[in-house]
Amino acid sequence: MSGFTEWGFLILTVTEFILGMLGNGFIGLVSGSSWFKNKRISLSDFILTNLALSRIVLLCILLVDGVLMVFSPKLHDEGIVMQIIDISWTFTNHLSIWLATCLSVFYCLKVASFSHPTFLWLKWRVSRVVVWMLLSTLLLSCGSAISLIREFKIYFALSGIGGSGNVTELVRKKRDEYKLIHVLGTLWNLPPLMVSLASYFLLILSLGRHTRRMQQNSTGSGDPSPEAHRRAIKIILSFLFLFLLYFLSFSILSSSYFLPATKTIMRIAEVITMLYPAGHSYVLILGNNKLKQMFVEMLWCEPGHLKPGSKGPFSP
Repeated sequence: MSGFTEWGFLILTVTEFILGMLGNGFIGLVSGSSWFKNKRISLSDFILTNLALSRIVLLCILLVDGVLMVFSPKLHDEGIVMQIIDISWTFTNHLSIWLATCLSVFYCLKVASFSHPTFLWLKWRVSRVVVWMLLSTLLLSCGSAISLIREFKIYFALSGIGGSGNVTELVRKKRDEYKLIHVLGTLWNLPPLMVSLASYFLLILSLGRHTRRMQQNSTGSGDPSPEAHRRAIKIILSFLFLFLLYFLSFSILSSSYFLPATKTIMRIAEVITMLYPAGHSYVLILGNNKLKQMFVEMLWCEPGHLKPGSKGPFSP
């Protein structure tokens, strides 16, 4: 039964890896192609390209982590390999999450409509706001990875004194410090979650106001604004749903060093963790007209079936 479970875990992991690589590779290829052709790129395509690249790297790290979990548990849990995986995972993880958050903010500022001066100021400077967010994203990702250094020091200190005698109080203090630093480390994921939640609720409010305005003015059904709202809401809502699953699974995996967890739970968490970078890529494809059209053309091999070169609803 154990061998069957391990092979099932590996099959699911490899399947998610392949699907994620195909989806993110497609996004990166389509969004980045104009960059190479025209030597310029729109802000939305720039975010999508970097988001796809970060998730490709993240999927590779998760695949290596899953394979080591099955074939070499000791190498997976100890030594320099663990540190390299954790640092790489932490940096790429936060970079991917913040890039997705930047995309949510970009959609919100492009689509939503409010008369509040602060929102108008941000909307008029959407490119500058998102660029500064992208720069901050890189710094925050580096900061989250650097914060692991202190955690590693305490972890290896605990490993060194764990077998010694008469050091119960020292072990307890070190273990409490390790837990505190670990919990504080998970808080790096809360800011992007809160920003995405704010973007989601602003889009819902904007859609509600726009719908009431249309009903009062008896405008026609040809207004594309509600459809743009709905598309943006679906993308951000799917991001939040997958991110919550990812955050829960990531917390289980990263807490395995001081909380008891069975191998089955760890493997289930690993599979769910890979679902976020793999599954969200297809949500982005279906929510963007340009990506969706090219994806359908590629699947059906009918270049003339849809109008080529049309832009997505959120393209500037």
